[in-house]
Amino acid sequence: MTNEKIFVTRSSMPPYEEYIEAIKPLWESHWLTNMGKYHQELEHKLEMYLDVPKISLTVNGHMALELAIQAFDFPEGSEIITTPFTFVSTTHAIVRNRLEPVFCDVKESDGTIDETKIEDLITPKTVAIVPVHVYGNLCNVNAIQKIADKYNLKVIYDAAHAFGVKCDGVGIGNYGDASIYSFHATKVFNTIEGGAVVCKDDKMYARMHDLKDFGIRTEEVTASVGANGKMSEFNAIMGLCNLKHLTDALNARKKAFNRYVGGLKDVKGIRIPEPAIATTRNYAYFPIFVESDYGLCRDELHKRLANNDIFARKYFYPLTADQACFKNRYKNADLKIARKLSRQVMVLPLYEEIKTEQVDEIISIIKEVN
Repeated sequence: MTNEKIFVTRSSMPPYEEYIEAIKPLWESHWLTNMGKYHQELEHKLEMYLDVPKISLTVNGHMALELAIQAFDFPEGSEIITTPFTFVSTTHAIVRNRLEPVFCDVKESDGTIDETKIEDLITPKTVAIVPVHVYGNLCNVNAIQKIADKYNLKVIYDAAHAFGVKCDGVGIGNYGDASIYSFHATKVFNTIEGGAVVCKDDKMYARMHDLKDFGIRTEEVTASVGANGKMSEFNAIMGLCNLKHLTDALNARKKAFNRYVGGLKDVKGIRIPEPAIATTRNYAYFPIFVESDYGLCRDELHKRLANNDIFARKYFYPLTADQACFKNRYKNADLKIARKLSRQVMVLPLYEEIKTEQVDEIISIIKEVN
């Protein structure tokens, strides 16, 4: 036993002195927000790292998705096909745009949207698809694009879990009409709070600029109605510092990830999801599915770990579609696989500073049941 509480995640941070030194110029310039020098520098460096055409930084990942959807000016009441197996932010971004989410079931293999079930959900009111790359596992982007092209639909990807992931050597942000990232403190790359929209061209970038800065064009001209969704200079500097150390952070995560795989791959009733398509990994999460032949149900294993000061997460449970805020509106939706996975899933602790003996302790507790 390590005699130390082990939480599901721990924020990556640069050396204290490095960040303090990096923010010193702000005390000279007093330029703390409004898309200053460091905001622009981080946009440029992320465009290169993610291999995408244009990045528009936002205050958080939710605002990135909400504004990305708004940028397409869909008629109020239009339908957007999406997944219930996601964080509530995805659905809230649709609803807050006065659009109707239509939930599509997911694939049991990796929890991503089941592209074979999308077409049956399309109606004359459907305007877009909002798929989610789950735990760094990628949706079938090529199949989804074919459906979108056939029905003239937009595709906006929630890539909050997929920072740095590539599909057949191409940055995942290049797929669809737009993609969003989250740089929340719990993510593999963080700016404390933050997010970004991948824009395909200058027109989309300009639209995002308007939406995140009140629609202000000049000191005297506000050309459209917008929100306040800008990333501050402090957050941008944290991102620039973390980006310098990202390779080391990913290598540490990879080591822990692979140790989990080695220790759990042959445990009866514990399933580790595998990516369905050719992809790199970002080692952002280590999910397992606790199946019926394990010996304990997921909740019992979750409690067993907690009793040993190991705090895993039921991520995602309940399903977004089944959250209290929707008041059973979607209780009859055909989401058999998603609901099954929601009852089985548990994300184990994974972060760059997790110790080998802590990973081994978690593996040992899980294996004791068998």
